[in-house]
Amino acid sequence: MQSSRATLQALHRQAFRPALFKFKPLIRHLSAETRATIDKAVASSPVVLFMKGTPDLPQCGFSRTSIAILGMQGVDPNKFAAYNVLEDDELRQGLKQYSDWPTIPQLYVSKEFVGGCDIMISMHQNGELSKLLEEKGVLALTETKKAEEEGNKS
Repeated sequence: MQSSRATLQALHRQAFRPALFKFKPLIRHLSAETRATIDKAVASSPVVLFMKGTPDLPQCGFSRTSIAILGMQGVDPNKFAAYNVLEDDELRQGLKQYSDWPTIPQLYVSKEFVGGCDIMISMHQNGELSKLLEEKGVLALTETKKAEEEGNKS
């Protein structure tokens, strides 16, 4: 599971890096304050999505798709937090450096960076996302699973 996700992330990063620069790129350094803010956000919930807009009103198609995937997967709303990067430009730019990932949205599960929308789609389609979310215990229990668990306790 890790190797295919890591491969996809590496390929995605390479696609966004030109082979030759004719100019020196502007390198922004992540401030300690911004890093601390992102660390706190990532640790705030088992599943964290940095997105454009809110879950109820996504402001881009990729954010909308990411929310839809997490909904289809059955992520427990009590174990999920979303952060609107459009409200804080420093967060938006700092997040890209924090994860070394050029795009938003960005998904973190148990403080671990998973990837952007393209990675989420791929993992959703091949079953890796479902497996990861189940392993981390962040899925909402269905009525059937609740009944099974209660039956096992007695």
